[in-house]
Amino acid sequence: MENFEVNKVVLIGCGHVGMSYAFSLVNGASHVHELVLIDVNKQKAEGEALDLMHAACCSKYKTEIRFGDYNECNNADIVCIAAGRNQEKGETRNDLIGKNLEVFKSIIGEINKTKFAGIYLIATNPLDIMTYITMKLSGFPKERVIGSGTTLDTARLRCLIGEEVKVNYKNIHAYVIGEHGDSEMIPWSNATIGLNPINKYLSKTKMKSILNDVRTSAYKIIEKKGNTAYGIGMCLKNITEAIFENSNSIFTVSVFNEKYGVSIGQPAIICRNGVRKIEDLSLTAEEKMEFNNSVKAIKSVIKNLNV
Repeated sequence: MENFEVNKVVLIGCGHVGMSYAFSLVNGASHVHELVLIDVNKQKAEGEALDLMHAACCSKYKTEIRFGDYNECNNADIVCIAAGRNQEKGETRNDLIGKNLEVFKSIIGEINKTKFAGIYLIATNPLDIMTYITMKLSGFPKERVIGSGTTLDTARLRCLIGEEVKVNYKNIHAYVIGEHGDSEMIPWSNATIGLNPINKYLSKTKMKSILNDVRTSAYKIIEKKGNTAYGIGMCLKNITEAIFENSNSIFTVSVFNEKYGVSIGQPAIICRNGVRKIEDLSLTAEEKMEFNNSVKAIKSVIKNLNV
């Protein structure tokens, strides 16, 4: 009988983001064999697990789903943290730091008591700060602490460009990098549609308009429905699949960059062991300045953290 490697994900936090990720895994991730839900509200975790079990019966993939406690981290391959306070109307992502730092100290303190030796996948805002905090509190190597970074922002960017130029987003090669927040930027000099540079399709005025729309997308959605969940759920699912498939796919994840001393969104190659390589950035002088401003925005917060 062939040896069968069981891929196990433990999800901590059964709110909107966590459950959108969980549903995306059950519905579309063929390499996730076990999914365990943990939440401070144990009754909610139990109910969500039962609901997902019923959904799994309608999926073409087989996933064992249950609720549990931190002992489940012992043999987990990925621990995804989606716990914490959500961004509310009128709040910036950075307004959440104080609230979520204490949450993470509690969560990672519990995980540190286990034998967890897999990969952290972080989805809690402010994303880059919480990714950095996880690395510091866990003592894990930077390659195995991955934040969702600007993967969602990049998806939003490609969606907006596709709508503007009437081209399938899969043929648009453009990225958002930097902070998952108000200082994020787009290296337009690297952006192409097919093989053509982006400036053949978009004016500088339109580029600025699209950047503004990307930066304010979350605020608009939160204003209208109270939270953002589906997009980030799918992005987390795609990163998870890239890890389990050892696909060496490129995502703009948040990972600690020793050159800058922060965790920040940048193109990185994802494999079974986490981040295999951070891609070098080829930026214009103006773009370097914008990226450095994003680095400074994150550093200004990190320097005041007690981790």
